[in-house]
Amino acid sequence: MHKPSYLALLETGELSKRSAILEDILKDCTLCPRDCHVDRTNDEHGFCRSAYLPVVSSYCAHFGEEPVLSGTRGSGTIFFGNCNMRCVFCQNHQISQPGKSIKKNVVSFERLAEIMLELQSMGCHNINFVSPSHFVSQIVKAVEIAALKGLSLPLVYNTNGYDSVKTLKLLDGIISIYLPDIKYSNNNFARQYSKAKDYVRYNRAALIEMKRQVGDLVVDTDGIAAGGLIIRHLVLPNDLSDSQESLKFISEELGQETWLSTMSQYFPAHKAEQYPLLSRSLREREYEKVLEWLDSFGLENGWVQDYSSRAYYCPDFEREQPFVIE
Repeated sequence: MHKPSYLALLETGELSKRSAILEDILKDCTLCPRDCHVDRTNDEHGFCRSAYLPVVSSYCAHFGEEPVLSGTRGSGTIFFGNCNMRCVFCQNHQISQPGKSIKKNVVSFERLAEIMLELQSMGCHNINFVSPSHFVSQIVKAVEIAALKGLSLPLVYNTNGYDSVKTLKLLDGIISIYLPDIKYSNNNFARQYSKAKDYVRYNRAALIEMKRQVGDLVVDTDGIAAGGLIIRHLVLPNDLSDSQESLKFISEELGQETWLSTMSQYFPAHKAEQYPLLSRSLREREYEKVLEWLDSFGLENGWVQDYSSRAYYCPDFEREQPFVIE
């Protein structure tokens, strides 16, 4: 069995060192591109409305992720509360954009570590951190605690892609699998619909850094992800996700071998009905056009969704297998 590299960092003391550096960042918080400069160790709140302790909305063995993550035993998914974006179409808005502080879901670092170990004992293939960008410091602190007690699963960083390269560099060797979004290639849309006016610059820099750290998807002999980058792209109606430019960037800057999960599951959740261009579900022809762009840019690795069922399938999976690690 391939051992995640954070175990080596634990042995050398580097994991503890990274944790301390991230704790210091919380005192003048610049974990994400918001750069709020609040003292979260003193329970001050910035844009993400999060203080010192982590907020865990739920956790489970999740079977709805990409096949290499869910496998047969599920991805050990931990859903963090709050967010560093404000997507008007967020399908998890009750978790990401609560109207007030959700104090009942605040947990200690020790409890977060226990959750990881509990998911491992359930047989999950990995630990999957959903919306981790604003809780990187807390996650690393809890990973150290859990690793000392036997955690040995790969860690998945499941993010909206609005991440700081400076913070990501501190995760080098800790995270095995990066699962970022590429939501937009147009900052005007990012500002209007997610309150992230500089999303494109930060997102693209983050994707390049993630690729540098973990490379392309690697699976074990059972077909379960052991490491690598998988990019998610949710196709929005009226081409608000500017899919052609996003796919062009991936092909030219990250490589045609990059694995993508191209999703058709958009529907007008949260406040989307208040915005005319987002007020309807995705049309089948809109999704088919994006699939044509995938082909034109030579992006053959990954998963697309059957439009009618929104279930994942991979038409090229038999022909384009990820690299297998023994």
